[in-house]
Amino acid sequence: MENPADSSGDTSNKLPLLHKTEFDSDSSSSSSRSLNYTILLLVLQWVLYILMWVSFILWIGFIVLMPSHFMRQLLEKTSSTVFGITGSILLLFGVPLVIIAFLGIIYIEISSKESSRRKNVKSPRPRLWTFPALIDGPFGVVSAAEIAVIVLFVAYIFGTMAVYVIKDYRSVGESPLPSIEKWWVMLESSGLHLGSVGLFCLGFLFLPVARGSILLRLIDIPFEHATKYHVWLGHATMALFTAHGLCYLIGWSLEGRLLHEVVQWNSIGIANLPGEISLCAGLAMWATSLRFMRKHYFEVFFYTHQLYIVFVVFLALHVGDFIFCIAAAGILFFVLDRFLRFCQSRKDVGVLSAMCLPCGTVQLVIEKPSGLPYNALSFVFLQIRNLSLLQWHPFSVSSSPYDGRHHLSILIKPLGKWTNELRNMVSRTKEQPQNDLSAAFPFKLNASVEGPYGHQIDYHLSYNNLILVAGGIGISPFVAILRDLLHRTEQGQFGLPRNVLLIWAVKKSKELYILDLVDAECICPAFANKICLELQVYVTQELQPELENGRDENIIHSISNPAMRARPMSSLVGTGNNIWAGIYMISSIIGFVVTMVLTKIFYIDVNRSNSWWSRGLSIILCMVVGVIIFGGLVVVLWNLWEDKISKYQRKINHSKESRETCQTYSQQKLGAGEGMEKLVNPNNTLYGHRPNFD
Repeated sequence: MENPADSSGDTSNKLPLLHKTEFDSDSSSSSSRSLNYTILLLVLQWVLYILMWVSFILWIGFIVLMPSHFMRQLLEKTSSTVFGITGSILLLFGVPLVIIAFLGIIYIEISSKESSRRKNVKSPRPRLWTFPALIDGPFGVVSAAEIAVIVLFVAYIFGTMAVYVIKDYRSVGESPLPSIEKWWVMLESSGLHLGSVGLFCLGFLFLPVARGSILLRLIDIPFEHATKYHVWLGHATMALFTAHGLCYLIGWSLEGRLLHEVVQWNSIGIANLPGEISLCAGLAMWATSLRFMRKHYFEVFFYTHQLYIVFVVFLALHVGDFIFCIAAAGILFFVLDRFLRFCQSRKDVGVLSAMCLPCGTVQLVIEKPSGLPYNALSFVFLQIRNLSLLQWHPFSVSSSPYDGRHHLSILIKPLGKWTNELRNMVSRTKEQPQNDLSAAFPFKLNASVEGPYGHQIDYHLSYNNLILVAGGIGISPFVAILRDLLHRTEQGQFGLPRNVLLIWAVKKSKELYILDLVDAECICPAFANKICLELQVYVTQELQPELENGRDENIIHSISNPAMRARPMSSLVGTGNNIWAGIYMISSIIGFVVTMVLTKIFYIDVNRSNSWWSRGLSIILCMVVGVIIFGGLVVVLWNLWEDKISKYQRKINHSKESRETCQTYSQQKLGAGEGMEKLVNPNNTLYGHRPNFD
């Protein structure tokens, strides 16, 4: 058919087939700007990445070269500031870490924007950091990269000690002292160097237990994985400090001045008595942190570990300011995280709903701010003041961020006194009369939450195939993963895992109700046509399924007081808003430096105080004041900003999502199964058997 424009004979209206319209021009310009923006982000990422590596290499280099003449000269050249040698040590052993943290905040903020634009699918090849080189042993599961780091760390300790011993042997050999006294001097000198190496280990010791630290997020090692590094470093540090103390005790005994030295508290120089108190506190923590104590007497281990305050304070009194500053940076990052966690945990959090499954497992749905990010493998620390004022327990998040912006859920299995009391509290709801209006909120849970913590990225999305193996309540994080994958599949996201195999072993068939929380058909209708999801379920202590008299008969629903909906968990956490977390860190460090300057000018210089122990204590006090006063001001502003944003969002949507979630979350997850295919069925469930991994 002929085009009407052609038949009119007017060629002025004829347009080329690929004629670029105004819309096409705007679209092309927008694409060009987007491409330039992406390139700019990538370049900036690489610049930050290189700068962080340079800072890290310098930091490690300063530590390794500490016994050298070069470092002695460098310390002398940098000691002309108002802080003297203390400032030199802070500059060389603290500033590189601060630079890494500052650049890391910018890097993570850029990466979070860039990660939504692209996705890296990992190819199936061995990786040193994840390849298990040791599976069973005193260190647990150890990767090849971790073994390499351990070897380098041990080489550093022995190499540094060898350098010190050789130097001491040469200098002592030239002295006119009697032979026996030379050995006494060598023994005490060795003790001195063991202590100095232990201080460098102490600088690393506190970094893995700063749960929301930017440094852990930067290398994408979550707190629960980093704790094993804290354990290893703790053993090494205490072994060095114990050897340090023994060398001096033996040397003093041989010289016949043990009693005099043990009680000595010098104003100028090392104060012995505070060091002994610090060592005793460290030994108490070390003894109660052994695997047997942690497993069978966890509360003894936990409460004894609070002696770390005594350990650090008396260590500062023992060595003075400039020596303590060797480890000050790592301790400061821990104090930053600890104060932020304290502020977050002070807020009462609303428990939107509680549900008790037939197996006794309790599901709690907790309100959170819409701007607080988490992923499917996150976890939180939970305290319920109705049950205990001191106990905090970690629980994996069992929900996906796509389940709702205003809540997250956790699963709790009754395995101890605390969890059994929680189950009993929720179970009492079935005793409430059905026509009683108070039955909607028959109890009040005074909860506090720390977190969420976990991996910086959704690394489970980086693989084409997933094999998930769980036992009992260990299915909790996999419930979150399955829900997350189903949501993303329903949204049509690309690059998701294509094949998922879940192997799950339970003792009783009642535990199978837990997997009904996934509710695959409700999230992603006809999911079997979109994702290959295979289940192998084993019920080990039953030979056949129990008779079912109504699938939801023993499921207890309890919706808490509506007032709880205005009480989300606080976003004052290092893994929350990157900008606010960065401002908090920078202001605290500035406050630390400013407080040190003021202390130097108005106390030390005015009183002409040369006491080492008082100067060491001043470093601790300046650190605490800097974090609480300067960092606390940022926390107040952060909290006000969070409240303002929350009120604005509630005003916009009247908490519609939160309200609907509160009322229907539990029922939807377990009640939608009528007439729909469930993940667990007789075809994939085997009774009286265990998984065979041979």
